Amino acid sequence: MSPCRFLPLLLLLALLSGCGSSPKITSPVFEPEVLPASPDTDVTLSRLYQQHADWRGTPYRLGGQSRHGIDCSAFVQQTYQDLFGLRLPRTTSQQIRAGQAINKTDLQPGDLVFFRNGNHVGIYLEDDRFLHASTRLGVTISSMNNIYWSRKYWRSIRVRPQ
Repeated sequence: MSPCRFLPLLLLLALLSGCGSSPKITSPVFEPEVLPASPDTDVTLSRLYQQHADWRGTPYRLGGQSRHGIDCSAFVQQTYQDLFGLRLPRTTSQQIRAGQAINKTDLQPGDLVFFRNGNHVGIYLEDDRFLHASTRLGVTISSMNNIYWSRKYWRSIRVRPQ
C-alpha cells in the first residue's frame, strides 16, 4: 500500500490539529471504487423517516441550526450526527467533499444529493425521494422527479462511518 494514498488524510489531520478549539471533522478516506451501500437499508430508512417526523415543518432559515429554523446543510449535518454519530462539515461546499461520488442510478438510503452546483443538499431516501430543509416548506420530503428538482440535480455522494 502506497504511503501517498494517505497523504490527503495526513494533511487534513495536520490542519485540524493546528486549531485546538476547532471541532474535529471526521472524513472517510477516498477510495477509487464506490463505497458499498449500508448493509441494513431498512434501519437507515426507518431512522431517516423518524428524523423527518421529528423535524417536519421546521422552517428554513439561512444559517439556522435549531428547530426554530435550519438551513439545508445544517439539517444534513444534524441528521448525520443524530442518526449515524458522524460529524459532517457545516457547508454544502465542504459536505460534497466528505464522501465518494456515486452515480444517480446507484443511490441508496442515506446518500447525499446535491442541487444547483452545490447550493442545496438533501439525504436520499428511496424511490427518488429525498429529505431536506426546503426554503419554501421547511424540513420536508421531495421527489427528485419533480420538474424543479430534476432540473437542479447536480451530484451525489456516499458517506459511511468507518
